[in-house]
Amino acid sequence: MKDLNDLVRANIQALKPYSSARDECKLQAVAFLDANENPYNAPCNRYPDPLQWALKGRLSALKGVDAGCIFLGNGSDEAIDLVFRIFCEPKADNVVAIEPTYGMYEVCAAVNEVEYRRVRLDDGFQFRAADILRASDGHTKVVFLCSPNNPTGNCLSPAEMEELLEKFDGMVVLDEAYADFSPSASFLPRLSRYPNLVVLQTFSKAWGCAGIRLGMAFASPSVIAYFNKIKYPYNVNSLTQEKALAMLEHAGQVDEWVGILIAERKRVMERFSGLPCCVKVYPTDANFFLAKVQDAGRTYDYLAAHGVIVRNRSKVALCGGCLRITVGTPAENDLLINVLKEMA
Repeated sequence: MKDLNDLVRANIQALKPYSSARDECKLQAVAFLDANENPYNAPCNRYPDPLQWALKGRLSALKGVDAGCIFLGNGSDEAIDLVFRIFCEPKADNVVAIEPTYGMYEVCAAVNEVEYRRVRLDDGFQFRAADILRASDGHTKVVFLCSPNNPTGNCLSPAEMEELLEKFDGMVVLDEAYADFSPSASFLPRLSRYPNLVVLQTFSKAWGCAGIRLGMAFASPSVIAYFNKIKYPYNVNSLTQEKALAMLEHAGQVDEWVGILIAERKRVMERFSGLPCCVKVYPTDANFFLAKVQDAGRTYDYLAAHGVIVRNRSKVALCGGCLRITVGTPAENDLLINVLKEMA
């Protein structure tokens, strides 16, 4: 990769970050009279740890990654947006992403006035590093990959991802939001080998905590330092940090949920394949599956009328006529199948 100083925007390198009261004083105290907080209504009256060290310490042990290599944000979307703000000069630089994939990469590109270049997956929903490299130029700062991919559900080729990491001289962001449901290994152990790698994970899927909005980014300490430099001072609130710490006490429960969902995924896909409306069910490594049906619009409306909400992905590239269906509880999955059995 290029030297990090050649990738980071000049104004970000020169930026003097905001220094909060909690950043400036690390001492133990009896009276906090430095941050203009209300002294009443403990503990919510106090600002949270701006760098979430207690939570990062627990995650470090769980993930096998040094705490200095972890950034925590308000969902993974915060980390995605910060990547643009750190590396991409508005109206000058560009990023490359596979198509179809998670829509927030393109939204963040538009918000930050950065050109967004799409490289379409093949019919098996796979990409080739060579195609990504051909779409890149001297102003391509970042490549976005999602594996397992959303909405296709499949894991991308590890060999192609490694080739891209070795040959692309910018940053590669690998979004592993659904990795807990996949038999494929995470790329976290490869962080030390690839200084241009950023891995995203989340508490929203396997951990069942979409409501607390906690995303994780893993990268080299020098890259994480830039994330911390430009993030808002107290980007992860106290309640989110406390809930995440409590959830980490129940990692065994999360493993149990994942096992149940994987078993249900297999069961509901098999049953869905036998429905009259089904044309094809695609393989998946996520907690959802993509299914091609005879009339996606009609099927979506029929399900919604019966209180079952799925996602119509018909207008997404390579997903014509497809619905994306999240694996629910056994009762919810049975309801899905039984409702569709009655569709005339």
